[in-house]
Amino acid sequence: MCDIRRRQLLRLGLGGLLLSPLAAALSGCKKGDWPEGMAEIIWDRDTCARCNMVISDRRFAVQLRGGPDNAVFKFDDIGCLVFWLRDKADKFPWLADAATRYWVADFGSKSRDEMLWLDPRKAQFITKSSPMGYNFAAVPLPLPGSLDFTDMRQHTLAKSK
Repeated sequence: MCDIRRRQLLRLGLGGLLLSPLAAALSGCKKGDWPEGMAEIIWDRDTCARCNMVISDRRFAVQLRGGPDNAVFKFDDIGCLVFWLRDKADKFPWLADAATRYWVADFGSKSRDEMLWLDPRKAQFITKSSPMGYNFAAVPLPLPGSLDFTDMRQHTLAKSK
């Protein structure tokens, strides 16, 4: 009987030794590959700060973070961000601060697990059918017919949606 108990304890001890490195390795994993300071977007769950639609299409996701409370606002379309910025400028004067951070999904990102994020103020925008019909997607480099943020913003505001 003692021999059986000794074997069980030995198995448990060995199992614990083998599982400890695995547990340590897994505890270092993080969800997704989010840029420094960016809050995780929970796909198909988080909603757009402007239109309240669920953020599903990763190719058009946008986020901003800033202010004294380091507030986070998420959007399903760059057009929603453009109109939200216009509508909320008085309420959140920190939006114009250089410290306010913005991210827009690179349209060319391979998958939700391999997202690339751009500063929309430095990105170029190409015409692509988007969730809210503003029809702009961000790319890192100029392409024929692409617009910079200022021109895309003016074009979007001219639609008045």
